Amino acid sequence: MQHFKTLSAYINYLELPPPEHPMLSVFSAIGRGFLPCPKKSSPPITNDCYSISLKKFVKGDLNYGRTKYDFTNGALIFIAPGQVLEWDERVVFEQKGFSINFHKDFLKGTELAHQIKKYSFFSYTVNEALHLSPKEEKQIESIVENIEIEYQNNQDEFSKEIIISQLSTLLKYANRFYERQFLNRKELSNDLLTQFNFSINQYFESGHLQEKGIPSIEEIAHEMSVSQRYLSDTLKKETGKTTTEHLHLQLIDAAKNILLQPNKSISEVAYELGFEYPQYFSKLFKKKEGISPTEYREMYRFN
Repeated sequence: MQHFKTLSAYINYLELPPPEHPMLSVFSAIGRGFLPCPKKSSPPITNDCYSISLKKFVKGDLNYGRTKYDFTNGALIFIAPGQVLEWDERVVFEQKGFSINFHKDFLKGTELAHQIKKYSFFSYTVNEALHLSPKEEKQIESIVENIEIEYQNNQDEFSKEIIISQLSTLLKYANRFYERQFLNRKELSNDLLTQFNFSINQYFESGHLQEKGIPSIEEIAHEMSVSQRYLSDTLKKETGKTTTEHLHLQLIDAAKNILLQPNKSISEVAYELGFEYPQYFSKLFKKKEGISPTEYREMYRFN
């Protein structure tokens, strides 16, 4: 897999005009013309740059998991260093909006270098983009215009500080708008929870628990065709529980059924559920239910 260590090498690979700054590239078509068109397709590649782009329109459908979404309004897309990128000619964006690319070292020595790691949307896939309302688009575009002014001007000792400040503001607004998207897309959230529970149940019923142990959240997310971070954030916003908590609830429900089989010891129940250590199973069960597996079994017998 090809990896690009510098911004210039990455931009050159995309067949875009060379950047004005060795660590920062800004392409904007806000209120005028079109963005330069990058190469139409690419095998998997990685690079050391962050990317923030607003795509105004997509020809054809773009899938989010098993659901199709309309990108008629702007879609704000975030890509982090090291993320694998691959695209083909099937999905075509009209070249309007903007694209900001900056090398991770551009942030060195700034507060944003630490803050940016907290923005989980950089871990989402492109299909999990932020869908902006017209009002939100205008707010983001006004910030980008300020960045572009500094980028195009003769750079001085204040330029980088101003650009970093504007980038920080842009990301804060994006964080706010994602919060709104999570709240508004309850149907999507409910669908994700349904898919999540279905994937876990399928895993349980297939006998994988005994063969492979408890599945990781990453495995489940992959099975659902979503990123682990987006799945976790969506379920947390909607249900108040993390993906791990949901997984544990499913395990405890399965445990209750098996515990009612008197011929099985607590250790056997734990191993059947994929726990490597029976003590951990007992501890988790008591944490969730308030009583130990043995106490649960005894209570059922008396009832």
